[in-house]
Amino acid sequence: MVGVLEPTIEPGDVGLDRERLDRISEHFGAYVEAGQLAGFVASVSRGGEVAWVGIGGYRNREAGVEMTADTIFRIYSMTKPITTVAAMRLWEEGHFGLNDEISSIIGCFENPRIFTGGYENAPTTVASHEPIRVWHLMTHTAGLTYGFQFTHTVDALYRRAGYAWGWPPGTDLAKACEDLSDLPLLFEPGTAWNYSMATDVLGRLIECVTGEPLDIALRRLVLDPLGMDETGFFAPEASHDRLAALYIPDATNNLAAVSIPGMGSAALSKPTMLGGGGGLVSTPGDYKRFTGMLLGGGELDGVRVVSSRTLEYMTRNHLPGGGDLETLARDGFSETAYKGVGFGLGFAVVLDAVPSRVPTTEGSFSWGGAASTAFWVDPTEGLEVSFFTQLLPSSTHPIREQLSQLVYASLVD
Repeated sequence: MVGVLEPTIEPGDVGLDRERLDRISEHFGAYVEAGQLAGFVASVSRGGEVAWVGIGGYRNREAGVEMTADTIFRIYSMTKPITTVAAMRLWEEGHFGLNDEISSIIGCFENPRIFTGGYENAPTTVASHEPIRVWHLMTHTAGLTYGFQFTHTVDALYRRAGYAWGWPPGTDLAKACEDLSDLPLLFEPGTAWNYSMATDVLGRLIECVTGEPLDIALRRLVLDPLGMDETGFFAPEASHDRLAALYIPDATNNLAAVSIPGMGSAALSKPTMLGGGGGLVSTPGDYKRFTGMLLGGGELDGVRVVSSRTLEYMTRNHLPGGGDLETLARDGFSETAYKGVGFGLGFAVVLDAVPSRVPTTEGSFSWGGAASTAFWVDPTEGLEVSFFTQLLPSSTHPIREQLSQLVYASLVD
């Protein structure tokens, strides 16, 4: 059945060592035993075939419901690559250019201003010399930010406007963009990198180009072509029992995972804000359809989503001057390492695996989500790797770094 995550080949047939892969379950199982993760689903695929799946713990520890491969997870920022691929489908159709000013499409951000100083209640700004362009949104170089970051006065201005870990009640995507356009930028667009709500704005651009709400557009452009039937902006009622519980760490108790049902319940019904940067829920099997398309050069099972050349272009480093995030990032938060990592259109891209001291391959591309989910695609090794759990924030444990070293240690061909 489409979307089900289960092994389709023996690890040894694709150059992977099963015993070494099993170390992944042992390693993250220790997190479960310590109470630091409720549960997890991990998968390693090579050459398009699922070679190994590891499942441990619970999707709802308090209710005693064990983790299963068909569990539904809040993927948060793993929404971003899906939104960006959808936008690039529209780009391939000629609806806009990457250098186009976004104000000509979405009707706001006409006169961006740059923060120059002052305080939260009295910021000083100057007019930007550079407009926000489409490629700035796709690369997080637009000068936007997130309110949940605490590194800049503009972050505080986002929080004052109601954009901290969410958005003001009743806000839709159009209203959110209007609100953000009234706030100053951190820097001239295209000159630096800052993790931000840029992909939410990109979602609004998709709405304006298609005339469709973002959920309808994403389904038509990406989800339906790939058979991702269980990916959407909320878990339908018939699937509520498969939605994993959401957790945060208890800093006073060995980072024990503590359930937060109030925040977690948001995924049970359709939101007013269709966040292109963090709104989707999905299953490991569904997301494997997406990464399979990425490994396949934009095509899966005979269905082409984007051109192979488009995907190659998306996974090149688009940061100014060809720099990495270590030199260009203005914030202190990201879903990837900074050293030796660049950023393309919607993906982090490994430029040099040595500086981060995390084994991977140059040209691999990835992203993750706030609840500690992650994926990467390594075209050179033919790898697709994913990890799903539900622990906020993703910086709590070095899950991605540890997963990478365990996966690459299992390659024996």
